[in-house]
Amino acid sequence: MKKTTCRPKVYLETSIPSYLASRPSNDLRVCANQNISLDWWTNRRHLFELYISELVIDESSLGDAEAAKRRLDLLVDIPLLQNNENTKQLATYLVEKGSLPAKARLDALHIAIATVHGIEYLLTWNCTHIANAIMRPRIERACRDCGLEPPIICTPQELMEG
Repeated sequence: MKKTTCRPKVYLETSIPSYLASRPSNDLRVCANQNISLDWWTNRRHLFELYISELVIDESSLGDAEAAKRRLDLLVDIPLLQNNENTKQLATYLVEKGSLPAKARLDALHIAIATVHGIEYLLTWNCTHIANAIMRPRIERACRDCGLEPPIICTPQELMEG
């Protein structure tokens, strides 16, 4: 009998392809994040089922055409999760509940898409509104208030070990 392996599911927020496709930065922190992202992409991504949404495609398409092409090339074979009425309602609730500020509506939508589709990890370098130690408990509480289990929100560095 063939043994099936269940790989954990990871939603890639737009900052991941952005870091992977960007030119090396002179900023030490950004450069370190780029290197960690590349290490995770090269050595660890095969351990997970990756997912994105149309929102990731849309955001990755913005800006410099050459950079956008590099970002989009990374995303070619990754399955899309649908943005639907449930994801929109949860995103609205995340903002209305105060889990995220109104200016972070798109960030709320990333979280909602991953949550509604039962994704285990949301991978991001957005530490302002998503992978933020102050906001994370609020986000998790709001998702659970809606009867949903939130993904573990983390950076590639946090998803390296295990």
